[in-house]
Amino acid sequence: MTVRTRFAPSPTGFMHVGNLRTALYEYLTAKHENGTFVLRIEDTDQERYVEGATQVIYDTLKIAGLIHDEGPDLGGDFGPYVQSERLNLYKPYAEQLVKEGKAYYCFCTKERLESLRASADSKDVVGYDRHCRDLPQEEVQRLLDAGTPYVIRQKMALDGESTYTDLVYGEITIPNADLDDQVLIKADGFPTYNFANVIDDHLMGITHVVRGSEYLSSTPKYNALYEAFGWDIPTYVHLPLIMGKSVDEDGKEVVSKLSKRHGSTGFMDLINEGFLPEAIINYIALLGWAPTDNTEIFSMDELIKAFDPAGISKSPSVFDYDKLEWVNAEYIKKMDSAEFLKNAKPFYDDLGIDAANYEMLEEILKPRITRFTQITEKLLFLKEFGEFDLSLFEHKKSKSTLETSKAILEALIPTLESLDWNRDAITNALTEYATANEMKNALVMWPVRIAAAGVAVTPGGCAEVLMLLGKDESIRRIKIGLDRLSK
Repeated sequence: MTVRTRFAPSPTGFMHVGNLRTALYEYLTAKHENGTFVLRIEDTDQERYVEGATQVIYDTLKIAGLIHDEGPDLGGDFGPYVQSERLNLYKPYAEQLVKEGKAYYCFCTKERLESLRASADSKDVVGYDRHCRDLPQEEVQRLLDAGTPYVIRQKMALDGESTYTDLVYGEITIPNADLDDQVLIKADGFPTYNFANVIDDHLMGITHVVRGSEYLSSTPKYNALYEAFGWDIPTYVHLPLIMGKSVDEDGKEVVSKLSKRHGSTGFMDLINEGFLPEAIINYIALLGWAPTDNTEIFSMDELIKAFDPAGISKSPSVFDYDKLEWVNAEYIKKMDSAEFLKNAKPFYDDLGIDAANYEMLEEILKPRITRFTQITEKLLFLKEFGEFDLSLFEHKKSKSTLETSKAILEALIPTLESLDWNRDAITNALTEYATANEMKNALVMWPVRIAAAGVAVTPGGCAEVLMLLGKDESIRRIKIGLDRLSK
């Protein structure tokens, strides 16, 4: 049997982390077994439809590296792959169930259903009271001939239990009394999500259905449809919730279902914040799944090889932005020079950095950044130089004071002006001055770096700061610093 999974998003314009994890696990489940990953667009919910959202889905999957084998843009043997293009398929199947006594026409008005919900005790009625389930055939025909609006509902078992097996949660049993007679075809002729889902999955040969654990209790409804048609039930893989951490008014940490209040929850939002697509996918793979050897950093090929649904946890996972940051940093550290420069160059260009400094910047930034967007913040001193607080010259550890800073800058300006401007020459000049004056290197380099950068923290040390600024700008800034210290 060829494993076939499908990702069937609604085009709502936003790819949530939870949706992306579902797509990833579907992709890995298929590819681990050399199977087929199908993309199907479920666009029949017109109220939620967002123009251009289908392209967002294509773009997200491409950037994430989840390349589908069949879909609306690629075609395949089981199309069409857009639900709205399949509308003529569903009603005949529902009518078949009516003829076989497994479904029925329901003529209840919207007003009656609302009244029913308003007055019913939830313990006695689940969704619908089955008012039309046993209408005499003559009455059904009369209402149909009169053009009375109707929906088609499935006849669910009235007693007993429904049991199925999930690869993650094991055996699940639901009392049939908890399952209402679900609508298959709505009054407008459109299929409900559940019904279209089952029909499409069967017709497309889907063998493994991967989805959120919120569907655990409703899965018997899906299975009842498979059984009504005499079709094979797919293998189910239900995924634990993804939670987020926040702090309440009392300062206590609260864990709740991941939402925008916890931070960015969309794939493209995370990309825009500087997280690498590969790192996001790597981290999302670990939200609910753990490899047998506890490895944490994976390429996509390594994920495909290692992934096993048996490693998915039943417990909810917590989206930890700090952990994502760590994973992203690990990806940056592993980059070769060409890949690092490709990601860093847009920020270099914005800061006007000379190509001669690229190699040095890779050396000092790789261990210090967790996202490439941090380059701007760390190197902002190159573009912005203002009247900083002179107390920055004071540093207890290096024993730097305003007085020592003034003396050192005054003595070093002529030396710096005469230098061939390169990293070794700058470092040697500063250390030689420190040795000659029986000072620690830190005491000498601190005021030079502060005067040049105007900030307390810089990537790299004094020589690197001066190299990035260039000779003329470095000396100009150092003279400004000396002038302020002399007043």
